Amino acid sequence: MRAAGGFHGGGGFHAMRGAPGGVRHGFAGHAPSGRSFAGHNPPVGRIHAPAGIAAGNRAASNSHVVSNRMMQRDARAVGHALSSRQVRTAMHAPGGLRNPAGRAAITAAVAGAAFAHHHGGFWWRHAHGGFGWVGPVFWPYAYDDFYDYAWWGGDYYPFWDYGYGDLYVGLFGPYDYGSLNAYARYLPETTGSTRPAHAAKNEETSTLADMCGSDSKTIAGFPVEQFRSAIQPNAEQAAALDDLANASQKAAELIRNSCPKDVALTAPSRLAAMQQRVQAMRDAVNIVKPPLDRFYGLLSDDQKAKITALAAEQRTARRGDTNASGGSCTADQSATTSSAMPWPSDQIERDVKPTDAQRASLTALQDATTKAADILKSSCPPTEARTPPARLDAVGARLDAMLQALGTVRPALDTFYNSLSDEQKAAFDAIGPARNGPSTASADEDETPRRSRHRHHHGVSVRSLVFRMMGL
Repeated sequence: MRAAGGFHGGGGFHAMRGAPGGVRHGFAGHAPSGRSFAGHNPPVGRIHAPAGIAAGNRAASNSHVVSNRMMQRDARAVGHALSSRQVRTAMHAPGGLRNPAGRAAITAAVAGAAFAHHHGGFWWRHAHGGFGWVGPVFWPYAYDDFYDYAWWGGDYYPFWDYGYGDLYVGLFGPYDYGSLNAYARYLPETTGSTRPAHAAKNEETSTLADMCGSDSKTIAGFPVEQFRSAIQPNAEQAAALDDLANASQKAAELIRNSCPKDVALTAPSRLAAMQQRVQAMRDAVNIVKPPLDRFYGLLSDDQKAKITALAAEQRTARRGDTNASGGSCTADQSATTSSAMPWPSDQIERDVKPTDAQRASLTALQDATTKAADILKSSCPPTEARTPPARLDAVGARLDAMLQALGTVRPALDTFYNSLSDEQKAAFDAIGPARNGPSTASADEDETPRRSRHRHHHGVSVRSLVFRMMGL
């Protein structure tokens, strides 16, 4: 198991908040150490203090111990989710990630691992069941979503679930310090990082890096071999198809390498991570587009018809694997007026308490997010994109719109955020985690594993969720 990457606070770490409540699980695990960034209790000096001060010190010490226990429980919860047989099978079985519903089941299991005893309703979940943010990772399985739509088309593809809602989560993330600590040690190892003594690499445990696209050969080869079998290419077409396969693999590697190695703790650093990930996807489109255009241009009308038929077969098969129906991209981008993700004006006024000068930049930030939503609404999938080249163009246009939206919001956010005091920044960063609701579990709850107990998320166990969504 790899040690975690570092922590990037985007201008400093402000929100030293405890993790959500602990989660009781039916699998054995180990508490994190080493790269875990939970602090240690300071030494207590031999100072004779008044009883009131001593009591206050004891209360603070007890609170710190409870917070650390809760962070350790969250880390175990994430580890259990990543190492569960269902998730490992879905991640590593040949073709296991080709089903969008399977990918959604994995992200649901891992993204919600630290929140099983909260009642915030997984408010950042996508319309079709996936999650745009899994701990510090934005857009898990980005290349899978990218090629699913480009190659096969259709109205149910997770690529189009990404939009304003994820930008909102970038501003008001659901993960606090404690829950992010739970995911930190499963990030790719950074240069010079040290691995905890007990955390030897465990091939039975997946990592967050697996969600960034760790097997580019499998990803790139799948549609290429499908095409080869369907069209029986001549020598020139076969060479062009090989070029497309090589370009697809390079694109997958580029997106995989955009996986974060640091944890973004603040809104500015989260938007920076989003921009880096989306830019990598846009660059991947630029890599794939020329060889795809060349290959498709060499095909006869009959061969193009065979590819169209192959895509229709794929869409029919996928439709049978899920109860989800195509969502409205336009509706999804109207979240600025939605009750699901309203602008938290009251919370900002109550908790951040902006000054008059800060309120002006806050208004500019809210205006920028409204403009970003309008930008994204205008880039929903065109109904006339009926071929892989046309759909890849639509992907590129959508990613351009996302970059434009991020470029609109980031300067306004930086101006407002940089005007805040450290206390105000901590209050702003706590708005998203507060939406998760209070925990119903105590950090002192019995942690003994019980095989008869399953993890539940809103009444549905992770085991049944993954199996039902994947048809296993």
